Amino acid sequence: MTQQVKALVAMAKNEPAVVTTINVPDPGKGEALVKVLTCGVCQTDHHYIEGGVGDNFPYLLGHESTGMVEAVGEDVTNVAPGDLVILNWRAVCGECRACKRGDLKYCFNTHNASQKMTLEDGTELEAALGIGSFAEKTLVAAGQCTKIEAELSEDQYAAVGLLGCGVTAGLGAVLNTGELKRGESVAVIGCGGVGVAAIAGAKLGGATTIIAVDIDNDKLSRAKELGATHTVNSKDQDPIEAIRELTGGFGADLVIDAVGIKDTFQQAFYARDLAGRVVLVGVPAPGTSWDIPLDEVFGRGGSIKSAWYGDTLPSRDFPMFVDQYKLGRLPLDAFVTERIKLEDVNEAFETMKTGKVLRSVVEL
Repeated sequence: MTQQVKALVAMAKNEPAVVTTINVPDPGKGEALVKVLTCGVCQTDHHYIEGGVGDNFPYLLGHESTGMVEAVGEDVTNVAPGDLVILNWRAVCGECRACKRGDLKYCFNTHNASQKMTLEDGTELEAALGIGSFAEKTLVAAGQCTKIEAELSEDQYAAVGLLGCGVTAGLGAVLNTGELKRGESVAVIGCGGVGVAAIAGAKLGGATTIIAVDIDNDKLSRAKELGATHTVNSKDQDPIEAIRELTGGFGADLVIDAVGIKDTFQQAFYARDLAGRVVLVGVPAPGTSWDIPLDEVFGRGGSIKSAWYGDTLPSRDFPMFVDQYKLGRLPLDAFVTERIKLEDVNEAFETMKTGKVLRSVVEL
């Protein structure tokens, strides 16, 4: 039986998303119907509106969510009705070449629901990142549901749901991709939501020197609150020289580029110590490039990596992050700047551009 629910849909490129009624089918084989509790407003959703992800309009937006499983289809064993879950966009297939070699976090064929949700007239919807959770209910592959056993209050759902995307991307860039070791130094260039999550991850992982770099003093203040030991305004100081000065003249052991433009990547490359690591987690615009001198690559050693979802395996990492949150070691509440309604999302997209919020979170 199909259910009708309220949802936020991008009908056409560069037009405001609209709150409308959609049809959500009962779950089929391997699928789960989820009652959405919270959904964060992420830059990725706005990329869909701009046509930056594709042109398969209409798009059902939303993906950073907590929810309650309402029903499951045939052969679903990982979750059951009544389970509290965080939705994720890496439902591993178990069959691709990455999975077969044991690298499930790199699964190249992640699962989404087989059935499509639709507009009232039957037009099929493309769900953002295969989730589409700016909706009262959504249909996903069961593997996109990560069960959370920890006891949480309703007020905590909004914070925990942000693990579904941006916060985990930053945490994972440091802890997984960057392979932070206790006592190392970390510099994070770009202190938006992903960047400050990387700073929180550096603190959680035991870094001793944590340097936040940005051109906005308000963002740097926020980075300080979330664990930065030093801040650098790169409008006023050369960030490469500043990072070296703060690390004994050597450079940081690990540098995170959370912006993804030529200038910041170049800064990250040169601000690391010999044999240091660079991790790119900021998403570059198509065609972004920099001519890297190969003698410098060879001479500096170390590694240059990109972080895919923070190299996160949701079934492993989400429960661990929730446990760290419950222990008071991971300040997820600080990422929730405001709580809003579904009708407020377009305004939240505009607020997001100002950099004054980490996350607006829709509570359904």
